[in-house]
Amino acid sequence: MAAAQPGKIRMVAGLGNPGSEYAETRHNAGFKTVDELGRRAGVGYWKNQLGAEVAVVKVNDPEEPGCQRDVVLVKPQSFMNTSGGPISKLCKEYGVSATELLVVHDELDIPEGDVRVKVGGGHAGHNGLRSIIDKLGSRDFSRIRVGIGDPPGRMPVADFVLKQLRGKEAEAFTDTTMRAADACELALTRGVVFARDHVNGSAASNGKH
Repeated sequence: MAAAQPGKIRMVAGLGNPGSEYAETRHNAGFKTVDELGRRAGVGYWKNQLGAEVAVVKVNDPEEPGCQRDVVLVKPQSFMNTSGGPISKLCKEYGVSATELLVVHDELDIPEGDVRVKVGGGHAGHNGLRSIIDKLGSRDFSRIRVGIGDPPGRMPVADFVLKQLRGKEAEAFTDTTMRAADACELALTRGVVFARDHVNGSAASNGKH
């Protein structure tokens, strides 16, 4: 079944795990991207609300009163596999529908370094997405998918996504999340479909293949 047409994005939720031991890991691509969005917007304080770190930022929107739209940035603090709880509660709190939600997450099925935009869809085995779909009762939210590629050799997936990145690996990961933040900004200002058509079309030039 086709996904519902996305609305204007009013919430961006980055997926990850809380705690310094997870900060520089592939599984925290969502947190790292949303942190960058907050930095660009001048966020100085994240409040604890309904099991998440939350900040509200302004996005230019000529169709809204005052030519600006509030967007809620969210980092669930309940660990990846139960991300849906805080996100669904915050959607209710702020009156955000599934089609107005943008979720940023790591993606094994996309080459390392690629960033892609998707409207709706299943969870493809990603436990964070599985939790959101379960708690929202909808799969119609949009996604920014941060490609991390497949584990090398026989490395277990859990070890790969939770490995602390250092040196050049960390630099490359940061660069990818910066481009993920660019894709988020495009979705916020021009719409998800515009972002999908422009970001995905240039995926071949992003990162490694």
